[in-house]
Amino acid sequence: MDQVETPLAARTPAAAGDRTADNGSAEPSVGELVSRATRQMSQLVREEMQLAQAEMTQKGKRFGIGGGLFGGAGLLAFLGLGALVGAAVAALALALPVWASALIVAGALFALAGVLALAGKKEVGRATPPAPEQAIEGVKADVATIKEKTKR
Repeated sequence: MDQVETPLAARTPAAAGDRTADNGSAEPSVGELVSRATRQMSQLVREEMQLAQAEMTQKGKRFGIGGGLFGGAGLLAFLGLGALVGAAVAALALALPVWASALIVAGALFALAGVLALAGKKEVGRATPPAPEQAIEGVKADVATIKEKTKR
């Protein structure tokens, strides 16, 4: 579900339209081979760019979610600090039940902030490194295939 996939048929040379030469022979002419290779290369580059764009969009969303979770953790930590200050004031001014309850609330807020911080760290970790890894691997595989085909 997290992976962006390009159909195999769209990545194969047959998808660009293999044809024999118009002169009736089984072997295509050099001009047609060059034309076909140019067409296939431009299609391949377009597909790789689309894959890179989709992958970067997905990673951007993960960074956004992780940043939002970190923001929520920071807000709850700030509220927890306010409650802790309120607990200190209550401890000096009132009897045990008021400040004890304020400490319990502060502890709960800090615990929730910790959970949100861990969730945010996990989301940001899943989005790094900020590079289109699948597209890069696809290009490497395509280059290797082209090198292999040209050696024949």
